[in-house]
Amino acid sequence: MHIAIITAGGAGMFCGSCMHDNTWARALRAAGCEVTLIPTYTPIRVDEQDQSEHEVYLGGINLYLEFQLPLWRRLPRMLTRWLDAPRVLNLTRFASNDARKLGPLTVAMLDGDDGPQRRATAELVAFLADELRPDAIVFSNALLAGTLRPLREKFTGRIFCTLQGDDVFLEDLPTPYRAQAIERITARAADFDGFLVHSRYYRDFMADYLRLPVERFHRIPLGIDLSGHDGIAAVRDRGSFTVGYFARICPEKGLHRLLEAFRLLHARRPHTRLVAGGYLGRRDARYFRRLVREARPLGDAFVYAGSPMTHEAKVELLKSFDVLSVPTEYHEPKGLYVLEALANGVPVVQPRHGAFPELIEATGGGLLVEPNDPEALAAALERLLDHPHERYALAAAGQRSVREQFNDRLMAEETLAVLSGSADVRRDAVDRLRQEA
Repeated sequence: MHIAIITAGGAGMFCGSCMHDNTWARALRAAGCEVTLIPTYTPIRVDEQDQSEHEVYLGGINLYLEFQLPLWRRLPRMLTRWLDAPRVLNLTRFASNDARKLGPLTVAMLDGDDGPQRRATAELVAFLADELRPDAIVFSNALLAGTLRPLREKFTGRIFCTLQGDDVFLEDLPTPYRAQAIERITARAADFDGFLVHSRYYRDFMADYLRLPVERFHRIPLGIDLSGHDGIAAVRDRGSFTVGYFARICPEKGLHRLLEAFRLLHARRPHTRLVAGGYLGRRDARYFRRLVREARPLGDAFVYAGSPMTHEAKVELLKSFDVLSVPTEYHEPKGLYVLEALANGVPVVQPRHGAFPELIEATGGGLLVEPNDPEALAAALERLLDHPHERYALAAAGQRSVREQFNDRLMAEETLAVLSGSADVRRDAVDRLRQEA
């Protein structure tokens, strides 16, 4: 089975959706599929072996110029194609993932072959339908749906859309573009064969958000490649207690919430530390500078460890934590960082919303607290500090469950079951996965 996954580059940042799609492509290949991972907007950035194609479609620079300059659309493609080169896209500051600045461009992209970027849309459609000819196509987000209608005219295979946080971007779009974008996505949704999600919460939420029947959604287990995640759950006595944060540094991920709770904890337990790691982009530099000012009274009890550049560095950072907490402001649809922490024997404390209740229930790897309640979060962290054997029990249960229920093999197996619609194809894939296990 040949599967094309159309993923969206993160404009130079380590992006959870890019990470997921890259792992997904590799796992499907291990299951015997031919997989083409096609980057759009910008190249993807991952901390493992990049599985994506070298050529970028819907290149971010040309999309911007075609939107802004009508004359640019008339230039011969041979004069503009060089701007889609990965090395150029990686160097430029044209590419942005800040929804607050992308309202008009987002709506124009969703217009597809009726919009100013019709040439770029036609190129992607031609590559997929005329050259690649896969058995199934998966869009990594609904914002790529502008290419769907012309694609349906030429491609007879199955087309699915993975939803991984689309609402977060859409809700940040300014008025009136938010409503216009949602309207266009909903209007095109009927052309998808179905939608893939990773939690019951997000299935129900997005069915309501896009006004679609819940029966059109298929839940695929979230999975990570466990290679290199070699942390061990243990009762540790390091002389200090480290609270860890590992996610993008931005308001929506909630580092300010964790810092507020940590100040309460540190006042009671001075031997505690807060270590934050994750990508920090230009958009959120001012936000982070404010947090650093607020954290000055903590001295060296608060440390920003930067953004690990390799998988090995990421794992070492995770293993240095006694507990991880990413108290997101938004309702998280996935939570890869929860699985990565648990895979390395680190329990978690998360807000009781989004996909977190499902993850904690399924893994037994942490505690849930009321959202936006710093005292409750501080109390849960203190509880795990005071009860190392409970902390170990949560870590051990979580680590075991991640390896059994949230590995990339199972993610590939369930994906094939949905995409193929064939019991024989599914049985062959499952047998192959079991033989390799």
